[in-house]
Amino acid sequence: MESPFPHAIRIALILILLSVASFPIYWMVVTSLTSSANLFADTPQMLPDLVQGFNYADAIKKTDILIWLKNSAIVAVGTMVLSILLAILPAYALSRFRFRGKGALGFMLFITQMLPEAMLVVPLFVIFANLALLNTLGGLILANTAFTVPVITWILKGAIDGVPLEIEEAARIDGCSRIGILLTIVVPLVSPTLAAAAVIGFFHGWNEYVFAQTLVSSQALRTASVGLAGFVGELSTPIHTVMAIGVMYTMPAVLFYLMVQRHVVAGMTAGSVKG
Repeated sequence: MESPFPHAIRIALILILLSVASFPIYWMVVTSLTSSANLFADTPQMLPDLVQGFNYADAIKKTDILIWLKNSAIVAVGTMVLSILLAILPAYALSRFRFRGKGALGFMLFITQMLPEAMLVVPLFVIFANLALLNTLGGLILANTAFTVPVITWILKGAIDGVPLEIEEAARIDGCSRIGILLTIVVPLVSPTLAAAAVIGFFHGWNEYVFAQTLVSSQALRTASVGLAGFVGELSTPIHTVMAIGVMYTMPAVLFYLMVQRHVVAGMTAGSVKG
């Protein structure tokens, strides 16, 4: 009979890791619900004071956080959807077809991840200015998509590699086209990986700062990452207001991940083992 102690130790270690990972978010919530008088008290306040819930109302009233969150949601969802749509076809081609330059194409996708975003801001600014894409959320979505498509392509390729060829051959015998096979057979089979790709695209669009700061100048189109960074150095902004905005900025991304997290582990490991 297996001793219960190793299992209990594993559970304890998991709980400790969860506590360490979630404590920053918890501390943000506590600080956002702390009065100004208790912010710098000798004894820190460890529990949230729900009476201070008006701090969130003040943050919404005094800032454009709701507009920022709406813009961030548009950019994040747009980046996620466009990245998957643009990555699924090259991922299928790299997985199923043999053609000259296939290895070079895959290597070029890797090279795109070697350049930091800051190095490409000036060229992108010039290109977007010529295309009238500056100061638009659509342009910001395109810039973010350019960085996420290579990563998502390779993730999807690994998942498609794990789909048996016999299934596609049977579909072709029944008269199904390549596009039909991709949409009706391959895509449903790699749906866990699509969930992982959706997380990557969403988080990149939600958290991106460099492009959002450079390519968009209108206050009405400002994203939450830029708006929150604008509080740095503003001594007149109360700490609990900054934390309240931080909580409102963090929670949508956390909730999105919780909705798809059961698919993420399976999606990230798809194609890593061939049987």
